[in-house]
Amino acid sequence: MKSKNFTNSLLLIALFFATAAMAQHKYVNTPPEVSPMQMKPEMTEIWEPEVKVITPAKMLGNAPSDAIILFDGKNLDQWASQKDASKPAPWNIVDKDYMEVVPGSGAIQTKMAFGDCQLHLEWSAPDVVLDGGQARGNSGVFFQNRYELQILDSYNNRTYSNGQAGSIYKDHPPLVNAVKTPLEWNAYDVIYTAPRFKADGRIDSPARITVFLNGVLVQNNTTINGLTLYIGLHNYPSSHGDDVISLQDHDSKNQFRNIWIRKL
Repeated sequence: MKSKNFTNSLLLIALFFATAAMAQHKYVNTPPEVSPMQMKPEMTEIWEPEVKVITPAKMLGNAPSDAIILFDGKNLDQWASQKDASKPAPWNIVDKDYMEVVPGSGAIQTKMAFGDCQLHLEWSAPDVVLDGGQARGNSGVFFQNRYELQILDSYNNRTYSNGQAGSIYKDHPPLVNAVKTPLEWNAYDVIYTAPRFKADGRIDSPARITVFLNGVLVQNNTTINGLTLYIGLHNYPSSHGDDVISLQDHDSKNQFRNIWIRKL
């Protein structure tokens, strides 16, 4: 008998606490006066985290405060030889202003590795026009050392469209040809999104790129179809992570200046 009373007592205590807990919550059994309820401005305001403050450049095209300076005319400390990454970049610095390709010396690459990034780079073809087609002012910017944004003197110089300046080489032609004369400087402003890979190494989402050439949009969130190849279809043969950015030596005395990058 005592056991039964004890059990009943426990049930009553449990019911009491359950009722007390329910009483703390207000259940709305009637619809609001306005349905759906009226939105308030603060319902869609995001306050945290606060947006980081950086200082933009005073002159458009120069580096903001959070950029990594890859080249400002002073030295090639951020670059190495691609033939031997333990050796310094073999290109010349001219007038403490720009670097110039030494034909036959090989490509150069950054010492740092990058994935998603914003890149600003200014380039010029050789002042004297010696050749035509792909032999005229040819170079390139390779993202993650694999995917080439073509550099070429495309001023009054016909070649295959996906091989001219502003193209993703042998992949996508530029939307327009906005190249200046060989005596002028061109500027690339690039937003690059690195590819993502699945656990088994297969491609999950390909690389994408947006490119402005001299302030003109020439690649609009373009899908990069894979590794840059001179012969054959581009593809993603293997997974990889962040890697260097490289500048091509294509036996032409191309010039580069004001190179900076922001990791995204």
